[in-house]
Amino acid sequence: MGLGLISAVSKLQMVSTSDHASIVSMNLFVALLCACIVLGHLLEENRWMNESITALVIGVCVGVVILLFSGGTSSHILVFSEDLFFIYLLPPIIFNAGFQVKKKQFFVNFMTITMFGAIGTLISCTIITLGATQAFKWMDVGPLEVGDLLAIGAIFAATDSVCTLQVLNQDETPLLYSLVFGEGVVNDATSVVLFNAIQSFDLNQINSSIALHFLGNFLYLFIASTLLGVLTGLLSAYIIKKLYIGRHSTDREVALMMLMAYLSYMLAELAYLSGILTVFFCGIVMSHYTWHNVTESSRITTKHAFATLSFVAETFIFLYVGMDALDIEKWKFVSDSPGTSVAVSSVLLGLILLGRAAFVFPLSFLSNLAKKSQNDKISFRQQVIIWWAGLMRGAVSMALAYNQFTMSGHTSLRSNAIMITSTITVVLVSTVVFGMLTKPLIRLLLPHTDTKTDSMASLDPSTPKSFTVPLLGSAQDSVGDFDAHEIRRPSSIRALLSTPTHTVHRLWRKFDNSFMRPVFGGRGFVPVEPGSPSDRSNGHQWH
Repeated sequence: MGLGLISAVSKLQMVSTSDHASIVSMNLFVALLCACIVLGHLLEENRWMNESITALVIGVCVGVVILLFSGGTSSHILVFSEDLFFIYLLPPIIFNAGFQVKKKQFFVNFMTITMFGAIGTLISCTIITLGATQAFKWMDVGPLEVGDLLAIGAIFAATDSVCTLQVLNQDETPLLYSLVFGEGVVNDATSVVLFNAIQSFDLNQINSSIALHFLGNFLYLFIASTLLGVLTGLLSAYIIKKLYIGRHSTDREVALMMLMAYLSYMLAELAYLSGILTVFFCGIVMSHYTWHNVTESSRITTKHAFATLSFVAETFIFLYVGMDALDIEKWKFVSDSPGTSVAVSSVLLGLILLGRAAFVFPLSFLSNLAKKSQNDKISFRQQVIIWWAGLMRGAVSMALAYNQFTMSGHTSLRSNAIMITSTITVVLVSTVVFGMLTKPLIRLLLPHTDTKTDSMASLDPSTPKSFTVPLLGSAQDSVGDFDAHEIRRPSSIRALLSTPTHTVHRLWRKFDNSFMRPVFGGRGFVPVEPGSPSDRSNGHQWH
């Protein structure tokens, strides 16, 4: 009895000690997040630094301090967890990006974005895999199987869409932003799908049937993930429009939007689809329909709530990666041959540069062939910026590398440790060096940005970011008047074929106004009287 009591007390003390340690860790982490926000504000006007680089540098510096205080035994207060990243941190970032994106700019360039994100990722993955296979033969890396080498291609083909949000401005360079960020979202999804396919297929017998099976699997995932996101967004719009929840509580409207968005991501993961694509398209649909069905106070709240959650998650990720970069356990395995780790990192960086160039320039050329207007074509200088801005590697690469080369964040094989430390090095170097040079490169290559053209291109009253545009009742916000001068009915088959995006946009507007908005609401929906159910007769108006 006495022994049982003593053991119970000792267990309780151990639990309380671990609880105390986790509380100390969280306190320190929250304090560091506050420091990142303050420093980010102070460095706002700096042409070299951005939020992600600031958080990464602070993370590394704190890692060094913890390493010194712990006597070289530990460098982090939280261990990098791919579950934490994929389940909690990534969804709000990708959702907010879809929610705030300039939809017109995104869909006008949709084919180019899909080419870059899907075909480009496959090209980049192939080049990185082939290059790594040849280069690692000459280096003392250790045993790596076919699956490991293919996984390396998928890991380093994944661009960092979070970094893109930081280095490109949607209002200053709308075309570049929509292309690079849109490609980043599709690219992340493609990389994860590729990675999962590599892990599930028998790679010792690669033949044409496996290649076709993989292609079919990829198309299924892409289409199913997109449809799931669209359907969840439409369901949220229908529920809020029908029930008009805002007459009782704006909090319920905001909560329902947030939870439905997160539900779309988790449903995709549950069904083994791409949660990234699902939540991105859910954000686009919610901004087009759901956002216009809620009360004005809910609009303001959702706009800022989603942006704040996304911002905190972004800062958290870079701080997290920066602190984990100095994990002494992983570096111990490569301490006997630091030259090998540096050489592997250098080779991988070179392959990333080559792999991206191999698809950006040829695919841009193909994209330009399909465009008649000179203004719609991607100039060579813009191609260089697209190539450069997508070179950064981030948390997606880290998460995939940990999945492939470690068990529960730890590794005991030298070859695996080399790959983990090389991934960390590539993420740090690419984010800091390429990220710092992106803004100066844009100023150098595009010194005289036509602000009038940019502002016209970025004008999209249906986007939550364009909050100053009158939302209801003005002719300026009328769907029928919007871009009427640009999208005319084609006079012939030849004219229809020469401006396919404009034709599709016009047909979509017609379908949207006639069928979608009466059912799902959207811009133009106004309840007749405050508190009235929206499905009552004449429960919405068209302006």
